[in-house]
Amino acid sequence: MVPGFPRIFLISGVSSGLGRAFAYAALSAGHQVIGTVRRVQDADQFAALAPGRAHPLVLDVTDYEAVPSTVASAEQRVGAIDVLVNNAGYGHEGALEESSMDDLQRQFAANVFGPVAMIKAVLPGMRARRRGHIVNVTSMGGFITMPGISFYCGSKFALEGISEALGKEVAQFGIRVTALAPGQFRTDWAGRSMQRTPRSIADYDAVMDPIRAARHAKSGNQPGDPARAAQALLTLIDAPSPPMRLFLGTDALSLVEQKLAALSAEMAEWDRLSRSTDFASA
Repeated sequence: MVPGFPRIFLISGVSSGLGRAFAYAALSAGHQVIGTVRRVQDADQFAALAPGRAHPLVLDVTDYEAVPSTVASAEQRVGAIDVLVNNAGYGHEGALEESSMDDLQRQFAANVFGPVAMIKAVLPGMRARRRGHIVNVTSMGGFITMPGISFYCGSKFALEGISEALGKEVAQFGIRVTALAPGQFRTDWAGRSMQRTPRSIADYDAVMDPIRAARHAKSGNQPGDPARAAQALLTLIDAPSPPMRLFLGTDALSLVEQKLAALSAEMAEWDRLSRSTDFASA
């Protein structure tokens, strides 16, 4: 794709947060955006952002059966999708032992299975055209971990792994794949958008109570600016050799650097035991 050339974006979850910022920036740059929303009233508001170039698509990405035909219909109306941004998803907060299997299934449905359904819907066209860019919005929580959001981290780790492997599968077709991993941004992720499991086991009070209180207090005061994240996305799309993974925010970079240092030290400490499991002849 030619840098700066008008493109057709498909962005999931454009009614709020990073998704809305991504869509607004792409529209402001002259691109067309097909944006998924789950409510008709959100569709009308999105269309009003740029009449004729903002194309709302009422779709719940967890409705896997509806995704292929809905995306195909949007391409017939608007044109071939150049860039897929898998942004829709949410955070689940709760100690693993206190959280249900239904909580886990819902988290993976929104954060993993939905994005994969969207990818599968756009890949045949991108492969036929021998071009395209898939951006999966993961999280710094897809590389580091924090107590109290184990299901969320698990879902984002999964999407990170899928993104990396997929990138190796489709590079031969001129399709690029990037995992976009934000740190803390000033959205509703930690506020009204987060699903929280009620507390039930007192043994976890010392871990969970301070975490929950701190997250409530920081909601609305996070360091990351969604508008600047959106500009970073546009820069990424124009890059001749985009990265497989891009972290957004100084907090994400700092925490990832700390993890890499700790991982390197741990590997060195256990190096001999790691190597001891090969056949002696090897």
